[in-house]
Amino acid sequence: MVKIALYSEDRTLYRLLSSALGKDYQVQWESNEDEMKDLLSGSGCDVMILDLSSNRDTLQNQIACFQRLMASRVPSVIMGDDGLRSAAFELVRTGAFGFCRKPPSIRELKTMLSRACENSASQRLAQAAVQKSVEEPAGCDQMVGASTQMQKVYQLIQRVTNLNAAVLVAGESGTGKELIARAIHNMGSRANKPFVAVSCGAIPETLIESELFGHEKGAFTGSNGAREGYFEQAGDGTLFLDEIGDLSLFTQVKLLRVIQQMEFSCLGSSKLIPLRARLIFATHRDLGKMVAEGTFRQDLFYRINVMRIVAPSLQERSGDVPKIAMHFLRHYAEVFQKPMDSIEPDAVEMLQSYNWPGNVRELENVMQRAIVLAPDRTVRAEDLSLSIPEDDCADPGDVVDIGDYQANGSFERQLRDYKIKLAVSAVRDHNGNKTLAARSLSISRAYLHRLIRLAEPDGLFEMEMEKAANS
Repeated sequence: MVKIALYSEDRTLYRLLSSALGKDYQVQWESNEDEMKDLLSGSGCDVMILDLSSNRDTLQNQIACFQRLMASRVPSVIMGDDGLRSAAFELVRTGAFGFCRKPPSIRELKTMLSRACENSASQRLAQAAVQKSVEEPAGCDQMVGASTQMQKVYQLIQRVTNLNAAVLVAGESGTGKELIARAIHNMGSRANKPFVAVSCGAIPETLIESELFGHEKGAFTGSNGAREGYFEQAGDGTLFLDEIGDLSLFTQVKLLRVIQQMEFSCLGSSKLIPLRARLIFATHRDLGKMVAEGTFRQDLFYRINVMRIVAPSLQERSGDVPKIAMHFLRHYAEVFQKPMDSIEPDAVEMLQSYNWPGNVRELENVMQRAIVLAPDRTVRAEDLSLSIPEDDCADPGDVVDIGDYQANGSFERQLRDYKIKLAVSAVRDHNGNKTLAARSLSISRAYLHRLIRLAEPDGLFEMEMEKAANS
């Protein structure tokens, strides 16, 4: 039996639906918002019908009330006469399942109620699957992910943890190269020793030697006291030199000698200090190409490239995105002191379909913003702020006519515009029901959302919905 919660000021509508829908449907009626909320939270309703009144003076209050009721996540069908279609489509656009004319065709209403229930059930199953996947423990030390690419990384980490061999971690910016270095340190015999991370590109060339090796008092102008360098601070622990490709050729010579001799001296001192720390290097550059170009020493490259671990890009391991996103959701919910429970399946699908040029660092930033924007404890597709590549953005000189399709510009831009036209037209043809529109185009609902968002800056979506309302 399908349990229906009807919110209406019209008791006659309640009697009509109770009689016409038949024994397979149980209709419960409320005309008070607070009592309707209690009904939605306590009776396990499958779907609700929200009846728009034709009273124009109270229309905006009704819309606000319906939006509050829709926050319950119970699928909703908006009912109203033809004069209220514009308001109904606005509610559909913001989350309602569909619109049904009043007085209703019982056959059409039954079909819509059935589809709303099916859609809600499939969303619950998808949400449960997402939650199960993100709850499953998978990772290594502080890293998260169970993809084949990351499993290979974990295996290499385990092989080198207790070896004193140099390790070079390669990969794009934002892929977590420092996390790999920390995992090697934390899982080995040096775990209780210092881990010193240094970004070589962040230190001015005039200070790099002093920062790495330290200096004695008076070693150079302005050195009023002695200072321990990073090599000495690391002691018996691990020294992680990030962005090693940013070092000048002069500093590369100094570093090469330290690695070869396993000892170094501070600036202004002839005393040799044994190198006890383990060295791990990282770079986002192609060091092999730099060697060929003469900007990186070949002998240093061979010294640091004893064991190579490549951090895969996030696009290469998109299956890990839900777990990583959930990890950031929990972490920043605690940091921001804002309770968060879950990520909707549509939002997860959108995250997985994005190409992540900024890798894990970009995903972290997106999740922080989503937590701030989310109106309740769940992150939804509309809460995600994903960067749109330039190729996906029309220039001011481009021409797009949503009726008779026209497009100027590159092939890629014309293709993008045509996809937007198809998406907006499909939503219009299905009376604002995005689920049915996505199904008719054989695309995901998350991808449909992205196309609609591209149409919104030019007002194309609103224009088409207004056309549908007036037709």
